[in-house]
Amino acid sequence: MPLLELKNASLHFGHQVLLDGVDLSISKGQRICLIGRNGAGKSTLLKVISGDVQLDDGSIWRESAVKVARLEQDLPEADDLSVYDAVASGLEQVGALLAEYHHLLEKATDTHSLNELARVQHEIDSRDGWALQQRVETVISRLDLPADKTMAELSGGWRRRVALAKALVVEPDILLLDEPTNHLDITAIDWLQKQIQDYRGAVVFITHDRSLLQSLATAIVELDRGHLRTWNGDYRSFLEFREQQLAEEERHNSLFDKRLAEEESWIRQGIKARRTRNEGRVRALKAMREERSQRREVQGNAKFAINSGGLSGKLVAQLDHVSHYFGDQCVIRDFSSTVVRGDRIGFIGPNGAGKSTLLKIILGQLQPTEGQVQCGTNLEVAYFDQLRGQLELEKNAVDNVSEGRDSITVGGRSRHIMSYLSDFLFTGERARTALKLLSGGERNRVLLARLFSKPSNLLVLDEPTNDLDVETLELLEDLLGRYEGTILLVSHDRAFLDNVVTSTIAFEGGGQVREYVGGYQDWLRQGGSWQAESSAPAASAVAPAAVAPAPAPAAAADQPGKKLSYKLQRELDTLPIEIEDLEKELQQLEQQIAATSFYQQEQSVVAEALQSLESLQQTLEQKYARWDELEEMKG
Repeated sequence: MPLLELKNASLHFGHQVLLDGVDLSISKGQRICLIGRNGAGKSTLLKVISGDVQLDDGSIWRESAVKVARLEQDLPEADDLSVYDAVASGLEQVGALLAEYHHLLEKATDTHSLNELARVQHEIDSRDGWALQQRVETVISRLDLPADKTMAELSGGWRRRVALAKALVVEPDILLLDEPTNHLDITAIDWLQKQIQDYRGAVVFITHDRSLLQSLATAIVELDRGHLRTWNGDYRSFLEFREQQLAEEERHNSLFDKRLAEEESWIRQGIKARRTRNEGRVRALKAMREERSQRREVQGNAKFAINSGGLSGKLVAQLDHVSHYFGDQCVIRDFSSTVVRGDRIGFIGPNGAGKSTLLKIILGQLQPTEGQVQCGTNLEVAYFDQLRGQLELEKNAVDNVSEGRDSITVGGRSRHIMSYLSDFLFTGERARTALKLLSGGERNRVLLARLFSKPSNLLVLDEPTNDLDVETLELLEDLLGRYEGTILLVSHDRAFLDNVVTSTIAFEGGGQVREYVGGYQDWLRQGGSWQAESSAPAASAVAPAAVAPAPAPAAAADQPGKKLSYKLQRELDTLPIEIEDLEKELQQLEQQIAATSFYQQEQSVVAEALQSLESLQQTLEQKYARWDELEEMKG
């Protein structure tokens, strides 16, 4: 029996149709992932389910006494509220009493405070609140939260845990999670995944994390142009189902448009035809025109393009035996690496492990405690800030991106600002809406538009995937794959890392920083793991999430044979063909150079051929080295 049902639900915000007569049923044990484009209304649908937003039309039915709790997309405030108080506030009035009792119990020494303690104790008794106190303490213990620390002392990831505890303490029958992985590191995401898998109630969640989606969802519900497309199965099978649905919709629309064109042609015939025309047919044409005008087209994909700058030097950064300390804490210990032009490097590790510190050292913004750093030349850096600090929320997308300009030069050609923003899926109305009224994904698209409008040859991306829909993520992956400069990427999105980076720098605990070939899954296959850390966050608000103890990984070359990822296996399979083509090209060029008439040509032609020979030889050596490297990884 369902816990909750929506029947013929409709909701409009201005001219935008969010829900158009939709039906939805939620049953115990279901794990439903709600997907859809940014701005489609996913978060609003969660608010409808929780009762925070009322429908314009239709009905919502809940089983008697069913409890609903929602984890919001935005982080809770970093204020002076204690963790205990924040968690207990999920129980409303009883929670406030329990929080007051908790604080009085610590400082009740004089007569007045003891009397207050007795009064609060009596009120809790009258409301049968002691069972709820046990629930608060159990949730705090299970989530390893520091009850007496303030929210201001915690990192974003730990504040996200507190928000989840506040939702769980209600013991809801339906748990609503809006982008729960935002601000969480990979270890915390793994922890969250286990929590949701073990949850016995119904879960409805929104996420851009495709690994989490594939692992957790038992059903997919897509919100598309006001309608819901439902699929009972995992995400991969849903993609096939959706392609079939969209193809059928396109076929139906094509037939409809052809029929409409024929009827429009008929109505425009001469006076003789109009005298004899069928009035029923005319009414049918008017109905077709109305139906066509009401059609909501599939939203197109964004069209990202990066405004590439000039070439940087071959060397981007050289790090020799770099160590860095904050007081007595070592975050980077004896790390050496070379970053060259064209590298795409992912940085992974718990929050506060030192990823941002290493980025600053590579960029020359921070001098390491020990070791030497040589920075490259001609670097034009574009930086993506996960907190979107570069954006002014009171201004609209046009003002944030244009910075007073009417046009932007991208890829060597001038674009009007509105035309440029349309590539990032902003209509005239949305482009002139204040950012504070836009969704998180739309704000991220504004930041990407601003970032890509400026010339760069070094992209530094700090959690660029937060709040982006899956289609935009895939487009961004494709764009970064074609970017000719260097990419330094900090991300906790495992699928995004696997699809973008060619090497990974992992912060494995205790200051140990190691570099691996490939993405996140390749790091795991090569024995990568996190060292055990304390589960309680430090006052510096940078503590990593608790993980199980694991042995330090050995170097990649020392690992036993592992199965390569799809991307690396494909690269390995194509390398022999590429090497064979290069050898043929090299042989032909060597024959040309060996000819007696070769040096009788113009000096520029001779020099160009010799340069091509050297370049081909270097490329061939690199391909052989890469082949050996992949074969060694494979075992």
